[in-house]
Amino acid sequence: MNALSPLMRQRSLSVAAFVGFFLLWEVVCLAFGISDLILPRPSQIAAVLIEKMPLLWPHALQTLYTTFVGFAFGVLAGIVIGVGIGSSKLAYDVTYPLLVGFSSIPKVAVVPLFVVWFGAGTVPAILTSMVISIFPVVVNVATGLASTEPELEDVLRVLGARKRDILWNVGLPRAMPYLFASLKIAITLSFVGTVLAETVASNKGIGTVMMIASGNFDVPMVFAGLFLLAAMGVALYALSSLVEQRVTGWSQRKTDMAMG
Repeated sequence: MNALSPLMRQRSLSVAAFVGFFLLWEVVCLAFGISDLILPRPSQIAAVLIEKMPLLWPHALQTLYTTFVGFAFGVLAGIVIGVGIGSSKLAYDVTYPLLVGFSSIPKVAVVPLFVVWFGAGTVPAILTSMVISIFPVVVNVATGLASTEPELEDVLRVLGARKRDILWNVGLPRAMPYLFASLKIAITLSFVGTVLAETVASNKGIGTVMMIASGNFDVPMVFAGLFLLAAMGVALYALSSLVEQRVTGWSQRKTDMAMG
């Protein structure tokens, strides 16, 4: 029971902060008479979500599908590139500046190119979601592989292990905590990429709904879209955290001991 108490306390504080934030938002809007064209109250946004959910649901599924596919491709590409870079110091030194330069390009400037190459629709959104999520995965995987002690590698080579064996049995397990840390960043960036592309080059998705709503000055609908995006982002973040606990629980021993 003692081990659960800090966890229950943390969750209670999280729920209290969540509820308190929206209550404060509601009270401030009512107290100062803020128009819903400027900042709608949470109760108004909830009413729009309930009323318009049949309309919003297909768009939400489209955004979720696009984000998940782009995220999956981005993670796969990031792992492959990260392993290639992290396994060789020469590759790391040569390729890393190129990755930094590519990551520095505003992704909004890439979307029109994707539209020209592949046409408007789902493909540019998937590609934007993929491209924007690759860099954190590459950096963290490469860093995790580079953290393997040279002395340990030397011992394994003396014992007859090949470079591939060292990578598979030591390097990749060491990189797992870094990988899952990057996934939590990449999933939020994937939503940013998807919505960005949907506002420019798509006729379906939450980004498209928000663009149309903003053009019609339907601010509550814009906030309803933001709330849906936040809910989907939190759900995928929680899913990645659950998988992380299953796969890399060994790396969280100190946290568990401290909570006990």
